[in-house]
Amino acid sequence: MSTIRIQTGAPTYRGLSRLKLYGALSRTPHGLIDMTTPALGALLWLGEFPPLRVILLGIFTVFAGYTAVYALNDVVDYQTDREKARQGAFERPQSDLDAVLIRHPMAQGYLSFAEGLIWAVGWAGAAFIGAYLLNPVSMLIFVAAAALEVFYCLMLQVSYLRTLVSGVVKTAGTMAAVYAVDPDPSIFYLAILFLWLFAWEIGGQNVPNDWADLEEDQRFGARTIPVRFGADGAVKIILGCLIASLALSIPLVALSPGNFGALYVTIAVGVGLCLLIFPGLQLFNRPSPERAMALFNRASYYPLSIFIVVVIALSI
Repeated sequence: MSTIRIQTGAPTYRGLSRLKLYGALSRTPHGLIDMTTPALGALLWLGEFPPLRVILLGIFTVFAGYTAVYALNDVVDYQTDREKARQGAFERPQSDLDAVLIRHPMAQGYLSFAEGLIWAVGWAGAAFIGAYLLNPVSMLIFVAAAALEVFYCLMLQVSYLRTLVSGVVKTAGTMAAVYAVDPDPSIFYLAILFLWLFAWEIGGQNVPNDWADLEEDQRFGARTIPVRFGADGAVKIILGCLIASLALSIPLVALSPGNFGALYVTIAVGVGLCLLIFPGLQLFNRPSPERAMALFNRASYYPLSIFIVVVIALSI
């Protein structure tokens, strides 16, 4: 069996410095930003801050969940990523949040498969326990999300419809967070919250990220929306989803029990215009992988920005 050789001159990691490898495996910089999304969903529905016990347990559980699911992606894609590493796919510079540390450290030989698997399973177990303590329904949602993440990875060379699975996985943490603070939330409000995040994930995350990897995906036979529909089709899907997400943010904030009022609805719309629509229009006018990645990076901060607005509003 052939092995992956770390390129000459690459840094070595020993002792505590190896934590960086695990952070890269779980895309921790991006994961920390994503952690605010479940918190945002819980605050929007509850309209106030939950008890301190729920906040602390929720932070731990959300961190564990994102750490596990992002690592699980690399565990399931291990063989595919190894082949990409053999062909030098990870040697070109990347400007996205997921490449802040090291791209796919297992596939590049920095971590063994066993180390990655233990890391993913360990954090999954912690998230499982934390979610159960918050609400057994939240635990079931986490288990379903983990299973769908595996399914998503396995669909890489099967169908571009895997993008829809990604949308469901990305919303699962927020759905679980709502049930963690209220065992009987409004299904209508949950539907708005789900569709808002679903559209954001498709238009601002998944498809732009796949676009940036278009040449690589074509070479390895991946089935993605940019591969299937080309640049023209992909940009239309992206912009349509971004507009839908922006439109859904209006009832999402306006109907929240927090009674945020017209000012905060206006601010939320302004945030969506800056982080979603404007970079989306730039991509539409001049399609390119670079602009797709710029949209991905800007859109990654969208839930975090709305979260900050909501926290300020609830604190005043």
